[in-house]
Amino acid sequence: MTRQTGGRRIVTNMALSLDGRYAAPDDPLDMSWVMPYAVTDVARDHLTGLWETATTALLGRVNAEGFLGFWPSVIGMEGADPRDEGFAKWLVGTDKVVLSSTLEEAPWERTTIVDQPAEEVAADLRATEGGDILVPASASVIKALLAAGQVDRLALTVFPVVLGGGPRLFDDGLPASEWTLVSRTAGEHGTLALVYDAIR
Repeated sequence: MTRQTGGRRIVTNMALSLDGRYAAPDDPLDMSWVMPYAVTDVARDHLTGLWETATTALLGRVNAEGFLGFWPSVIGMEGADPRDEGFAKWLVGTDKVVLSSTLEEAPWERTTIVDQPAEEVAADLRATEGGDILVPASASVIKALLAAGQVDRLALTVFPVVLGGGPRLFDDGLPASEWTLVSRTAGEHGTLALVYDAIR
């Protein structure tokens, strides 16, 4: 068994609770449980290490609207952490592919709207030139790519919170797979950053 080599990598990133949830049960869009941990050095360095090698962002519509509604405001913000500003500049400036069956045209620059299954879009992107294809926290996209065996690098931040319900990233019925641990970092407030590569 060897690690994936050659071509563009599909890199996914998601924050999880200790019980494996990516959202609270009562309000999936409420990410307040993430915030105390997302601003730690471990979480910021983790994200920086992912976007620095990526030249394309692959996002679901809901995630795109949330990210692109917030992150551009961080650029030039007084007191902004340089790592946050770096991610914001990357997100605005990089090529973005947004999966949506409802958007007809992109309200953001450098954005292509695609109404196709995530695994098909990922395969098409992988065949083009460029750096990594980063899926930052778009759960529906990541779940579809995991189910299709399309994830090359799986990055997770685990926060010491038990949500007690809500959607899980790893659904029953995923194809069996093996992964190798590339890096692990623990930091403030018990935040844990993990990066795994798929073994093919």
